[in-house]
Amino acid sequence: MIIRREHRVLVQGITGKQGTFWTEAMQAYGTRIVGGVNPKKAGSEHLGVPVHASAREAAKSAPFDVSVMFIPPMAAKAAAIDACEAGAKMVVCLTEHIPAHDVMEMHAAARANGTRIVGPNTAGLVTPGEAFVGIMPAFNERVFRPGRIGVISRSGSLGTLVALNLTQEGEGQSVFYGVGGDPMIGTTSREALEMLDADPRTEAVVLCGEIGGSAEEEAAEYARTMDKPVVAFIAGRASPPGRKMGHAGAIVSGGSGGYDAKRRALEAAGVEVADLPSQIPQMIATRLAQDARQVAFT
Repeated sequence: MIIRREHRVLVQGITGKQGTFWTEAMQAYGTRIVGGVNPKKAGSEHLGVPVHASAREAAKSAPFDVSVMFIPPMAAKAAAIDACEAGAKMVVCLTEHIPAHDVMEMHAAARANGTRIVGPNTAGLVTPGEAFVGIMPAFNERVFRPGRIGVISRSGSLGTLVALNLTQEGEGQSVFYGVGGDPMIGTTSREALEMLDADPRTEAVVLCGEIGGSAEEEAAEYARTMDKPVVAFIAGRASPPGRKMGHAGAIVSGGSGGYDAKRRALEAAGVEVADLPSQIPQMIATRLAQDARQVAFT
């Protein structure tokens, strides 16, 4: 699911400091916020929308498509399950440090209710010029602008840098999809790649990965089948084995999840891998030009 202007968004934890700041930013950008959740302030209004005791209560008066969670770790499981059972099509879980058994229960609830979870530990989603949910600087026109390049990233910071590099070189983004940095995420890099492959506004994709896990190898399997060009960057090239680096999922152990293995898998699938994020715009431009020449020739 790609966030669009028409999607109705519920903010769980809307009255907190971060919930308030980012809700105002989302509203100003054009995101359709229809309500919020805070059991202690149910029945009140905040930022021009009603505050409810739960997502299920919110759904009774103002159905929503997407929930975004500004919720502390120990309350995240209950909030996610509440949103899933309320009928959310997608739950964007920004929270990190959620206990592993809680995350497993969240994913089980999502499967049972047909809900897509993005995250945990995601920075959110951006459709430049339309809407965003989360904590990405979509409103900064020096970073994000409407365009044709999809960006998938486990890291919000790295995704922001790649979007900035593209914008500086005159290319905008069709979608930014932050899949999150935890070991047990609801939407994988491969699944995000499949969505962008099906998106008619996306002509090429940048896949931002990092050491640890098998997300990039799995994405490479799908990239092999794509007609759209894919360029990748993998963070953590110089990280020592057996050391956790940054995200909870970024750990290399016993030779699994290492930089070299990920790069080999991507390159074998026809994905060009950049050594530096700054190289990505030129790589994308070259691949798109090659595709244009092939179309013209045929």
